[in-house]
Parts: sequence; structure tokens; C-alpha cells
Amino acid sequence: MLLNTYEPWKFAFSAENDEIKENSYGIIGVPFDSTTSYHSGARLGPIVVREASFGFEKYNTVFNKDLTATFYDFGDVNVVPGNCQKTCEIVRETVDELLSLNLKPIIIGGEHSASIGAIAALIEKYEKLTVIHLDAHRDLAFEFIGEKYSHATVMRRAHEAGANLVQIGIRSSSLEEEEFIKSTYNIQTFKNRDVHKHMDAIEYYLTNIDGPIYISIDMDVFNPAIAPRVGNPTPGGLFVHDIETILETLCHKNIVGLDVVETASNKLGEATAVVASKIIYDFLTLIE
Repeated sequence: MLLNTYEPWKFAFSAENDEIKENSYGIIGVPFDSTTSYHSGARLGPIVVREASFGFEKYNTVFNKDLTATFYDFGDVNVVPGNCQKTCEIVRETVDELLSLNLKPIIIGGEHSASIGAIAALIEKYEKLTVIHLDAHRDLAFEFIGEKYSHATVMRRAHEAGANLVQIGIRSSSLEEEEFIKSTYNIQTFKNRDVHKHMDAIEYYLTNIDGPIYISIDMDVFNPAIAPRVGNPTPGGLFVHDIETILETLCHKNIVGLDVVETASNKLGEATAVVASKIIYDFLTLIE
């Protein structure tokens, strides 16, 4: 058990955390959605995603592999409802704890602001961190509705901290965000149509990234027909096989963490939760 956490449920196939195997992965949930600007409910994401994980077999037929990775589920972070900045600080401290145990973080959201704390901790540990950001939205606002810490400012805070960004699936943005993109050099964009028409080019680009990589997946990157219960659903999104291809491409790289956020469902077995759980299940299957 980490400080600032409690255990409402565990992800399927997770190991007991009484003896920690180094260079493994540690799961934490962040049940927080206090800056949500459209659909609420992401605070329930961690528990419904964990519950959905029990629908999968240990043998992954997509990749023809058993899930053999060692990972631990440490439960949920004790968030501060209504205080995004303080919650991000608690997430950062919790990820620091994982890193001190030589574990890499997997975060189940909760709203996307959880990534701010995780990325801040990882940037302190790793030089030249690249964030692979799968999302319908840029999340590059300097502030949103007067708040610097928000689900809509996540990647701006990551960029300010020094991360290189690769944004995949983008199909919604503001003029200010597009102007910011033009003013910097270390943000690469692949929009939703690039995924649909030029996946081979995306695979090539990802294969050639050097250094540590953090993957951040907002569930609204999916087509709403696949994952309807998200904070900000946007038509024209990706499909499950697209994410499978991206994860398979990245699995041989130096992946230092993953988050899957913005599952805004209050129903066990709901499609969005099942898809979010499958992303984590696939990732755990692919990592060595």
C-alpha cells in the first residue's frame, strides 16, 4: 500500500504487493473529475475499468501472447475534490513513490488532469521525455475557464515542463492552440484522418523515437460509437484496431508509463469501460 491510496478493487491478474519485483508496473486510480466541462462521471472510471478487466482471458488472442507481465494495483489516490492543483500534486507524490520502488506507473482516470502530476514526476527522473498523446483534443490551453490546472491544459503543462509531444487522433482545437503549435518546434501532430489513411507513416515515426516514452490515452480519442461515455465525445475518432497497432508499434520502445483517462461511466460492463480496460490489458500483454 502506498501513502495517499486506498484499495476499492484490483485490476485482473495483478500480483500481491507484499513483495515488489523491480522494473515492473504499478497501477493507481485517480477518481477525480472536478474540472469536467461537459459530461461528468470520470471519477467513477477507475472502479468500472477495473471491474471490466475480469472479462478478459489471460491469453490475448489479438497478439497471440499470454499476459505474463508482473504488475501491482495499489488502489486509488486520495484526491481533493474541487482542487485540481492539489490533486495533481498528490498524484505526482504517488508516482514518485512508485518510481522509488523501481515501478513504472499505469494510471486509470478520472479526468485527464491526472496526467499533469504523473508527467511532472517522470520528467524529474528521465531526460528527454516524449509524451505520446492520443486524444480528440489538443489540451494545450494556457488556462481553461480561468484555471491553469484542468483537463484542457494537461499537455500545455507537460510542454512547459519540457516534454516533447506527439499528438495522435486530434480533431478538435482552438485557434489559440493552433497558434501555439506554430510557435514551437517539439509538437508533432497526426490528426484523425492521418490515422485512418496513413497509419504506416505514424508507425514509422513512432518507431524512430529515441528515449523514454509516456503514453497518455484520453478515451475520447475513440469514435463515440466505440466509447460513448467520455467527458467530451467527438465524432470521427479512432477504432480499437488503431490503438492495437499503435501499442504494438511502441511495445519495443522504452515505455516508462501509461495513463488511460476520461472514462465517464457509472455502469458496470459499459462499453467505454470495457474498451479502456482492454487498452490496459493489451499494454500489459505486450510489455516484456
